[in-house]
Amino acid sequence: MTDLSVLTIARGREANLANVLLGLTRQTQLPDEVTIAAMQPDIYDLPDLPFPVRQVTVDGDALPLAAARNAAVAASSGRALLFVDVDCIPGPDFVADYAAHLGHVDGLVMGEVLYLPDGAAASGWDYPDFDRVAVKHSERRGPPESGTDPCSDYRCFWSLNFALTRATFEASGGFDERFTGYGGEDTDYGRTLSERGIAIHWAKGARVYHQYHPHHMPPVHHLRSVIRNSEVFAEKWGHHTMEHWLRAFRLMGLIERGPDGIRILREPDERDHALTGQQAHQPFASSARVMDRLETLAVAAQ
Repeated sequence: MTDLSVLTIARGREANLANVLLGLTRQTQLPDEVTIAAMQPDIYDLPDLPFPVRQVTVDGDALPLAAARNAAVAASSGRALLFVDVDCIPGPDFVADYAAHLGHVDGLVMGEVLYLPDGAAASGWDYPDFDRVAVKHSERRGPPESGTDPCSDYRCFWSLNFALTRATFEASGGFDERFTGYGGEDTDYGRTLSERGIAIHWAKGARVYHQYHPHHMPPVHHLRSVIRNSEVFAEKWGHHTMEHWLRAFRLMGLIERGPDGIRILREPDERDHALTGQQAHQPFASSARVMDRLETLAVAAQ
């Protein structure tokens, strides 16, 4: 497939974006263009690159993730849309693999994601170094042995690394811009694909390497937007999403659920951040680890 657009959205994270673009210069098949939706007033100051780069700014104090992805598509011109998160460095066959996959399957395709430890993406990095230290997420399904496999659960859609044709994106209606801040817009988009009969596929290859940055899981630092977006989802689809995070928040004493919806009881404090925080030796934050701890404490308190 020709006319390949790589799209990313970003706010700040200049060093991470530089690594994304460096990875794209090292492709076995260069993209025809790169589009950056900057969720900030100013565009990025970029070096000369071996492909054209378009930049568009997207307003919104809360992270307008859904709106930014739609804006990136609108500003691009490719027939194939390859999305990569600003925290992810595309592997050398990222573009070529997606071009091959989109030539054989209809729908949305999700490539591989591996996680890097702290310091692995410092200056002078190379792919063999990544492959020695990168790990898969213990709470995510791995890729098929070859080609693509259908994904039967829309909740598995993950916007870190995916691709689809422009025609498929248009058929999906795009991301719902009522979702602002962190959480929910991916699950909503996956549900929309499912409702519209658009298939989701796991893919071998099209690998990206997630750059280390401290994070919280469950995301207590995004408590209010998670709750808000879960309620937007419930209004739209008849049930909440991010239920595992909501349960964690309830066990932590942050929220309560009643007939009138979800009510915040208190803001997260230092203990909550310490419990959920990703440690320096962990390539990724783990909701399962925290949930196991919270469930154990809840049983002990009975």
